[in-house]
Amino acid sequence: MGFYDFYRLSSHAVITNPEGQVLLLKANYANYSWGLPGGGLDQGETIHQALLRECKEEIGCDVSIQYLSGVYYHAHVNSHTFIFRCMIENNAQIQLSEEHTEYAWYSLEQLSEVQRTRVQDCLNFQGEVRSYSF
Repeated sequence: MGFYDFYRLSSHAVITNPEGQVLLLKANYANYSWGLPGGGLDQGETIHQALLRECKEEIGCDVSIQYLSGVYYHAHVNSHTFIFRCMIENNAQIQLSEEHTEYAWYSLEQLSEVQRTRVQDCLNFQGEVRSYSF
């Protein structure tokens, strides 16, 4: 990669409910897909700052970051994604931004193969940050 080439960076949160289901948001842009809360880094932001900002914007809740579990390269969007384990308060009221139309709690079996890999790596974290290319 050349010095003036660029690629995207994003930070995303794995948040679960007491039943172990994972929070996903349905985007109202691009291909209207379901994904983890989070998004792209703004210029000058750290991966942690971006995660906290994006979660606050997208779900209207503060999150607490527990750990970074993985860094994944996604060739189809030329992007590295940082996956963090995060928590929200048990009584938190999710308030979606205009970027999303719905939220839902999904079991691991309901996730796409890529999502499931990233979430399982996060939930099974043993102190080693995972790294894959998709």
